[in-house]
Amino acid sequence: MKTRIFALCLSASGLALCAALPAFAAPLASEADDIPTVIVTGRLNPEDPSAVRDTRAKLSRTPGAVSVVASETYSNSYAVGMYDTLKNVSGVFAQKKFGEDSRFSIRGSGIGNSAHNRGSWLSIDGVPVNQADGSGDYQEIDPLSARYIEVYKGGNAPRFGGAQLGGAVNYVTTSGRNAGYRTLVRLEGGSFGTTRGQVAYADVIGDYDLYVSASTVHADGWRDNSEQNGKRVTLNVGRRFGEGRSLRFIFQGNDLDQRIAGALTLPQALTTPKVTTAANYPLLRYGRNVTSARSTVQGDWQINDNWRVEGGVYAAWKHLIHPISIYIDQQYQNYGAFARLDGQGTVGSKRYDVFAGVNYRSGNIDAHTFANSNGLPGTMSGNAVQNAQSWDVFAEGRLFVTDQLALIAGGSYGWTRRDYTNYLNTANNADKDFDWFAPRVGLLWQNASGQQVFANITKSVEAPTYGALVQTPLPQFTSVRPQEAVTAEIGTRGRSQHLTWDVALYRAEIDGEMLNFIVSPDIPAATFNAQNTIHQGLEAALDWRIGTIGNWTVMARQTYTWSDFKFDNDKTYGNARLPIIPEHYYRGELAFSSKNGWRIAPSVEWTPSDVWVDYANTQKSPGFTVWNLSASKKVNDGLEVFVEGRNLDDTRYVSSVTAVTDFTRVAASSRSAFWPGEGRAVFIGFKLTGQ
Repeated sequence: MKTRIFALCLSASGLALCAALPAFAAPLASEADDIPTVIVTGRLNPEDPSAVRDTRAKLSRTPGAVSVVASETYSNSYAVGMYDTLKNVSGVFAQKKFGEDSRFSIRGSGIGNSAHNRGSWLSIDGVPVNQADGSGDYQEIDPLSARYIEVYKGGNAPRFGGAQLGGAVNYVTTSGRNAGYRTLVRLEGGSFGTTRGQVAYADVIGDYDLYVSASTVHADGWRDNSEQNGKRVTLNVGRRFGEGRSLRFIFQGNDLDQRIAGALTLPQALTTPKVTTAANYPLLRYGRNVTSARSTVQGDWQINDNWRVEGGVYAAWKHLIHPISIYIDQQYQNYGAFARLDGQGTVGSKRYDVFAGVNYRSGNIDAHTFANSNGLPGTMSGNAVQNAQSWDVFAEGRLFVTDQLALIAGGSYGWTRRDYTNYLNTANNADKDFDWFAPRVGLLWQNASGQQVFANITKSVEAPTYGALVQTPLPQFTSVRPQEAVTAEIGTRGRSQHLTWDVALYRAEIDGEMLNFIVSPDIPAATFNAQNTIHQGLEAALDWRIGTIGNWTVMARQTYTWSDFKFDNDKTYGNARLPIIPEHYYRGELAFSSKNGWRIAPSVEWTPSDVWVDYANTQKSPGFTVWNLSASKKVNDGLEVFVEGRNLDDTRYVSSVTAVTDFTRVAASSRSAFWPGEGRAVFIGFKLTGQ
């Protein structure tokens, strides 16, 4: 009850603030350069770069919560992972664990996964980073080569055909046409022995455009055994064939080495956070090392004024060397194709627009496991091939029953297959098919000022990945079944003279949510279906242009997320809260921007309440407050320098935890479930661009 009162009070106060502020805000002088907002509205922001502005216009047609993150929001900071790029998107939980690895969740998707991505569609240029079985990783994404990021929360990702609970995050690669520069040199360095450099070139030559980027990073790491090395290259070549018709080739390669320090007990995380889980981690070379390459050919073709088609084919390869308590050696091969048709017209006297499409994904993993012999492969313990195929067929249409109100209906049909071959024990060979239909209805109202109210009801379905189906030492596949949910959402977004806002309230009732928990050191995680669970919450973002102080423009940016996730009369856990995700999370920034190119922005990250660690609700991780400060200076049209201070008061805190069944009953070895947040750090850097 206190949670609901807190959330309602915050909502009410926010609405009161929205109503009151325009009357009291100081008049604005001419707009100073500032970082673009992540909020999508029906009324476009003339300050947005054209590429971002067009994308916001596309996403504003969605009857649900969406965001666009321009690269400008993190380009003047040391941004390496999802925590850095998505930290200002409400409803997204992305907390750093080590290096570029994060705990990632949207509206509680994949809530129990201690590692990797599950429950959301993660892609680059619409091409999935996820494997064909739905699992995925974060390290292959290079934020420096992205022009912007699209975030479709919950059931608002039908354009990709996915039906996962969390929605989709799509990183869009910079092209020669939207880079905004011809040459770029970037250099950063700072705490924990960190250095990073990038060089990039962008150009338009007649009908052709080119973007190429190469970057390298090294960090000793804040904790023991957390060294990081990475090299990345991106190539994007496009050709236009007249207005609205283009063909594009994109290649990305990665060579990444990341040591792992591991989770700790709570006393260790708060008093000796730099130690590793066990003293032999450096000897065993605990780490996650990835070499990968992906290529895409995609086209966009305007058929006439009302219809266009886009599509592409792709292939990806990845080699993973992952020494932990065992030695994992896996090679991934994935390929697929996608196509989508967009159109608009009238039926009777009513306007409509529609899209329909199809995705095909296929992949196999040569999965080998060995004993870890001081960081090298020892005796083989596993030799298997994991094949997966998936189809998604989807469509959605809007019908404008009035000039201001549109009704939306659509859905997706999905099919996936798992075919597992165990070469060490053929009795464990298994295969299984899953299919589903996920419908969706909604409405979108927009007034003449571009302020919107939206609502939708969406079904989501998520089939189990190989990580859930293959659980040693169980024979063949486990009995884990697909998780299904029905989510209702309502919200509003818009902008006025001083305010830009985005507020969404949702409730998801989930049948068979796939949850994970620590079992033993030899079996890091197991997956089971809960009976009934509820994910409900509030996502709020407010940007307020306060006014001017002398030559300085002042802007306050705030996001708040209320996450109320719990069992629903479970036979084991009753109505206990689900662990991992904090119930309340707030991030605020006060930015001062001057006409002569300075920008100074103190910010705070605040988790006001403790976070449950176990499903039985017997152990909590303490909430925390972390203060940060960034400053940048545009010296001239081509040079920008910046400095960033993180965790300024060197707070000892826990950034993320790993789920446990009942903390009072598990073995001591399973109580190392706490990931310490990094201590005080300072990074400096510069960007030099040329035209």
